Amino acid sequence: MVFTSFKDAMASGETLVFGHRGAKDYAPMNTIVAFELALKQGAAGIELDVHRSKDGYPVIVHDFTIDATTSGTGRVTDKTLAELKALDAGSWFDASFVGAQVPTLDEVFEAVGDALLINVEIKSMSADTDGVEQVVADCIARHNMGERVLVSSFNPMALKRFREIMPDVMIGFLYSSGMEIDTESMMDGFAHEARHPYFEMIDADYMAWAKSNNYYVNTWTVNDPEKAKELKTLGVNCIITDAPDVMLEAISS
Repeated sequence: MVFTSFKDAMASGETLVFGHRGAKDYAPMNTIVAFELALKQGAAGIELDVHRSKDGYPVIVHDFTIDATTSGTGRVTDKTLAELKALDAGSWFDASFVGAQVPTLDEVFEAVGDALLINVEIKSMSADTDGVEQVVADCIARHNMGERVLVSSFNPMALKRFREIMPDVMIGFLYSSGMEIDTESMMDGFAHEARHPYFEMIDADYMAWAKSNNYYVNTWTVNDPEKAKELKTLGVNCIITDAPDVMLEAISS
């Protein structure tokens, strides 16, 4: 089913499947080809990671450096868009993907924004901002994607900054157990719609707590079919996975 808004999707009662950085098991993560493949496999949406380039563009890279997934080296935020576009972001995965580029958030919205819901993860580790929240908000507004996105982050300060800029867009708090900083307490008193826990944190008690607090639950990164079935039974709203086709088959059987 194609949903017109993130809110409708979360309230549907279905367990949705999102491609983690696209169909990451089959194509280079966070590239247009990976996002288009997730769509082809039947995913309801995708999850992706956004940084602010040196010259102010929202660019899609997972790590804080480009070393692991491109032909370049260095911090994402130290590179201009032109410098990032000159890199090969595909051949590290497989030679058949040589020449794949680092996309902008604009390009993702243009390619799949009408067909997929998009979980935009803001990459930020600082209490201060480099302006990433503003460039993400500006991009969402340019493409009229406010109802089709959810913005998440591990950084509560980034979520709070984004909400001040764009209060009507859904917010999801990313976290896992054993984190060095107690980010959960930083979320106390801050209204947000969704919790994004690591899947091993979820059991019946967790789901009961989330429901009692009116949180949707979107979990990562689920690649085991039996675990996907269990999470569906528990009532998780969204499973984020590297293999959308495998998880869709699992939860539909």
